[in-house]
Amino acid sequence: MTEVKVWDPFVRLFHWMLVLGIALNGLILDDESKLHNWIGYGVVALVAARMIWGLIGTKHARFSDFPPDVNASLEQVQDIALGRVKYHKGHTPLGALMIYNLLLSVALIGLTGYMMTTDMFWGVDWVEELHEILAGWIGFSVAAHVAAVLFESWRTGVNLPRAMVTGRKQMPDTAGDRP
Repeated sequence: MTEVKVWDPFVRLFHWMLVLGIALNGLILDDESKLHNWIGYGVVALVAARMIWGLIGTKHARFSDFPPDVNASLEQVQDIALGRVKYHKGHTPLGALMIYNLLLSVALIGLTGYMMTTDMFWGVDWVEELHEILAGWIGFSVAAHVAAVLFESWRTGVNLPRAMVTGRKQMPDTAGDRP
Protein backbone atom coordinates (compact mmCIF):
# COMPACT_ATOMS: atom_id res chain seq x y z
CA MET A 1 0.00 0.00 0.00
CA THR A 2 1.15 3.51 -0.80
CA GLU A 3 -0.09 6.54 1.11
CA VAL A 4 -1.19 9.36 -1.20
CA LYS A 5 -1.94 12.90 -0.05
CA VAL A 6 -5.35 13.77 -1.49
CA TRP A 7 -7.67 16.03 0.53
CA ASP A 8 -6.25 19.28 1.87
CA PRO A 9 -7.39 20.72 5.22
CA PHE A 10 -9.85 23.14 3.58
CA VAL A 11 -11.63 20.36 1.67
CA ARG A 12 -11.87 18.20 4.80
CA LEU A 13 -13.10 21.07 7.00
CA PHE A 14 -15.61 22.10 4.32
CA HIS A 15 -16.87 18.52 4.02
CA TRP A 16 -17.43 17.99 7.76
CA MET A 17 -18.89 21.47 8.31
CA LEU A 18 -21.32 20.84 5.43
CA VAL A 19 -22.27 17.49 6.99
CA LEU A 20 -22.91 19.26 10.31
CA GLY A 21 -24.93 22.07 8.71
CA ILE A 22 -27.10 19.70 6.68
CA ALA A 23 -27.64 17.42 9.67
CA LEU A 24 -28.59 20.30 11.97
CA ASN A 25 -30.99 21.94 9.52
CA GLY A 26 -32.40 18.74 8.08
CA LEU A 27 -32.70 16.56 11.15
CA ILE A 28 -32.47 18.53 14.37
CA LEU A 29 -33.53 22.18 14.22
CA ASP A 30 -37.04 23.51 13.81
CA ASP A 31 -37.21 24.90 10.29
CA GLU A 32 -39.04 27.97 11.59
CA SER A 33 -36.18 28.93 13.92
CA LYS A 34 -33.74 31.78 13.39
CA LEU A 35 -30.89 29.34 13.99
CA HIS A 36 -32.11 27.28 11.00
CA ASN A 37 -31.83 30.42 8.85
CA TRP A 38 -28.37 31.33 10.14
CA ILE A 39 -27.04 27.82 9.65
CA GLY A 40 -28.52 27.92 6.14
CA TYR A 41 -26.61 31.14 5.43
CA GLY A 42 -23.47 29.51 6.85
CA VAL A 43 -23.89 26.48 4.60
CA VAL A 44 -24.33 28.73 1.55
CA ALA A 45 -21.17 30.62 2.55
CA LEU A 46 -19.36 27.28 2.79
CA VAL A 47 -20.50 26.36 -0.72
CA ALA A 48 -19.39 29.77 -2.03
CA ALA A 49 -15.97 29.29 -0.43
CA ARG A 50 -15.77 25.78 -1.92
CA MET A 51 -16.60 27.17 -5.35
CA ILE A 52 -13.65 29.55 -5.08
CA TRP A 53 -11.39 26.78 -3.74
CA GLY A 54 -12.52 24.64 -6.67
CA LEU A 55 -10.85 27.18 -8.96
CA ILE A 56 -7.71 28.05 -6.99
CA GLY A 57 -7.19 25.21 -4.51
CA THR A 58 -4.92 22.22 -4.41
CA LYS A 59 -4.83 19.69 -7.27
CA HIS A 60 -7.60 17.31 -6.17
CA ALA A 61 -9.75 20.18 -4.84
CA ARG A 62 -9.94 21.84 -8.26
CA PHE A 63 -12.99 21.24 -10.42
CA SER A 64 -10.61 20.68 -13.34
CA ASP A 65 -9.43 17.53 -11.53
CA PHE A 66 -12.94 16.02 -11.58
CA PRO A 67 -14.96 17.45 -14.46
CA PRO A 68 -18.48 16.08 -14.91
CA ASP A 69 -18.12 13.29 -17.45
CA VAL A 70 -21.15 11.17 -18.31
CA ASN A 71 -19.15 8.73 -20.45
CA ALA A 72 -16.57 8.14 -17.72
CA SER A 73 -19.42 7.70 -15.23
CA LEU A 74 -21.08 5.09 -17.45
CA GLU A 75 -17.72 3.35 -17.79
CA GLN A 76 -17.45 3.29 -13.98
CA VAL A 77 -20.93 1.73 -13.77
CA GLN A 78 -19.80 -0.90 -16.28
CA ASP A 79 -16.62 -1.51 -14.24
CA ILE A 80 -18.73 -2.06 -11.13
CA ALA A 81 -21.07 -4.43 -12.98
CA LEU A 82 -18.14 -6.43 -14.38
CA GLY A 83 -16.13 -6.43 -11.14
CA ARG A 84 -13.28 -4.35 -12.56
CA VAL A 85 -11.50 -2.01 -10.17
CA LYS A 86 -9.90 1.25 -11.26
CA TYR A 87 -8.26 3.37 -8.61
CA HIS A 88 -8.59 7.14 -8.50
CA LYS A 89 -6.50 9.41 -6.36
CA GLY A 90 -9.22 12.06 -6.31
CA HIS A 91 -12.92 11.69 -7.04
CA THR A 92 -14.22 8.89 -9.22
CA PRO A 93 -16.39 9.93 -12.19
CA LEU A 94 -19.58 9.00 -10.31
CA GLY A 95 -18.23 10.72 -7.21
CA ALA A 96 -17.66 13.88 -9.25
CA LEU A 97 -21.28 13.89 -10.44
CA MET A 98 -22.42 13.49 -6.84
CA ILE A 99 -20.24 16.42 -5.70
CA TYR A 100 -21.74 18.68 -8.37
CA ASN A 101 -25.22 17.47 -7.43
CA LEU A 102 -24.64 18.20 -3.74
CA LEU A 103 -23.12 21.64 -4.33
CA LEU A 104 -25.92 22.71 -6.68
CA SER A 105 -28.63 21.25 -4.44
CA VAL A 106 -27.32 23.03 -1.34
CA ALA A 107 -27.06 26.30 -3.27
CA LEU A 108 -30.67 25.97 -4.48
CA ILE A 109 -31.89 25.09 -0.99
CA GLY A 110 -30.15 28.22 0.25
CA LEU A 111 -31.66 30.33 -2.52
CA THR A 112 -35.20 29.11 -1.91
CA GLY A 113 -34.70 29.45 1.84
CA TYR A 114 -33.59 33.04 1.40
CA MET A 115 -36.49 33.73 -0.97
CA MET A 116 -38.92 32.65 1.76
CA THR A 117 -37.55 35.41 4.01
CA THR A 118 -38.17 38.20 1.47
CA ASP A 119 -41.34 40.26 1.13
CA MET A 120 -41.67 39.21 -2.51
CA PHE A 121 -41.72 35.45 -1.86
CA TRP A 122 -42.81 35.15 1.78
CA GLY A 123 -45.82 32.85 1.91
CA VAL A 124 -45.57 31.88 -1.78
CA ASP A 125 -46.43 28.18 -1.90
CA TRP A 126 -44.23 27.10 -4.81
CA VAL A 127 -41.10 28.52 -3.17
CA GLU A 128 -41.73 26.66 0.09
CA GLU A 129 -42.67 23.48 -1.80
CA LEU A 130 -39.50 23.68 -3.91
CA HIS A 131 -37.43 24.24 -0.76
CA GLU A 132 -38.97 21.13 0.83
CA ILE A 133 -38.50 19.05 -2.34
CA LEU A 134 -34.84 20.10 -2.50
CA ALA A 135 -34.39 19.30 1.20
CA GLY A 136 -35.79 15.83 0.52
CA TRP A 137 -33.51 15.51 -2.50
CA ILE A 138 -30.44 16.44 -0.46
CA GLY A 139 -31.41 13.84 2.13
CA PHE A 140 -31.68 11.19 -0.58
CA SER A 141 -28.41 12.36 -2.17
CA VAL A 142 -26.54 12.28 1.13
CA ALA A 143 -27.80 8.75 1.82
CA ALA A 144 -26.77 7.67 -1.69
CA HIS A 145 -23.37 9.35 -1.25
CA VAL A 146 -22.70 7.61 2.06
CA ALA A 147 -23.82 4.25 0.65
CA ALA A 148 -21.62 4.72 -2.43
CA VAL A 149 -18.59 5.71 -0.34
CA LEU A 150 -19.01 2.62 1.85
CA PHE A 151 -19.58 0.38 -1.18
CA GLU A 152 -16.56 1.75 -3.06
CA SER A 153 -14.42 1.45 0.07
CA TRP A 154 -15.40 -2.21 0.32
CA ARG A 155 -15.11 -2.85 -3.41
CA THR A 156 -11.72 -1.21 -3.92
CA GLY A 157 -10.16 -1.75 -0.50
CA VAL A 158 -9.48 1.99 -0.19
CA ASN A 159 -10.89 3.43 3.05
CA LEU A 160 -12.55 6.58 1.71
CA PRO A 161 -14.04 7.83 5.02
CA ARG A 162 -10.59 7.61 6.62
CA ALA A 163 -9.16 9.62 3.73
CA MET A 164 -11.71 12.41 4.36
CA VAL A 165 -10.53 12.54 7.98
CA THR A 166 -6.76 12.25 7.45
CA GLY A 167 -6.44 13.72 3.95
CA ARG A 168 -4.53 10.65 2.80
CA LYS A 169 -5.59 7.56 0.87
CA GLN A 170 -3.96 4.19 1.33
CA MET A 171 -3.75 3.07 -2.31
CA PRO A 172 -2.74 -0.44 -3.44
CA ASP A 173 0.66 -0.48 -5.10
CA THR A 174 -1.04 -1.81 -8.25
CA ALA A 175 -3.01 1.44 -8.55
CA GLY A 176 -0.47 3.03 -10.85
CA ASP A 177 -0.63 6.75 -11.53
CA ARG A 178 -4.35 7.27 -12.20
CA PRO A 179 -5.76 10.77 -11.84
